[in-house]
Amino acid sequence: MMTNLFSIFEPSSSIFNLSVNWISTILGLMFLPYLYWASPSRWSLLWSKIILTLHKEFKALLQPSHNGSSMLFVAIFSLIVFNNFLGLLPYVFTSSSHMVMTLALSLPLWITLMTFGWIKHTKHMFAHLVPQGTPFALMPFMVLIETISNVIRPGTLAIRLAANMIAGHLLLTLLGNTGSSLSTSILFILLFSQMLLLILESAVAIIQSYVFAVLSTLYTSEIN
Repeated sequence: MMTNLFSIFEPSSSIFNLSVNWISTILGLMFLPYLYWASPSRWSLLWSKIILTLHKEFKALLQPSHNGSSMLFVAIFSLIVFNNFLGLLPYVFTSSSHMVMTLALSLPLWITLMTFGWIKHTKHMFAHLVPQGTPFALMPFMVLIETISNVIRPGTLAIRLAANMIAGHLLLTLLGNTGSSLSTSILFILLFSQMLLLILESAVAIIQSYVFAVLSTLYTSEIN
């Protein structure tokens, strides 16, 4: 039962020993040319409005020395939200539910920020380990706590995104597998609950993409 349940997250489809399911990660790029050659529609104008709003918000969170970095986090948000929504479609592999992809996004970003911060702003990074007003006796413990919190940041970003996507998909799969054994009257209730869960998963897809991008922006803003 557990093997069948988690098989929806297994990238098993392959051609010439190459995993085909991971191609779904770049399916979001198929929507980009449409924005350039087609006449503006309500959806494209809405997406442009969302991107512009996120750009302004990320720019306000970042330090003046990080001008231009907001577009990087807008791109990360776009990549994650496309993958999250495409994963809600039938027979589309949800790559954002795997730690391989989420860690590939968070870990290089964290390593880059830490390397840049410790090389360019060494004193500020040391000062950040001890909050202002900390008693002298507690300074070693605060350094240890701040160091651990910095080290686990890429893991928490990756686990948060993957766990939320896995939880919703597992619940949808569990309810869907019980449909064949239910009566007609209960089946309508199941379909209604599935639609509500699908709406909830759509909201989770947007929220988790936004949370990932905002936390990455906040971590960048600490490197002054």
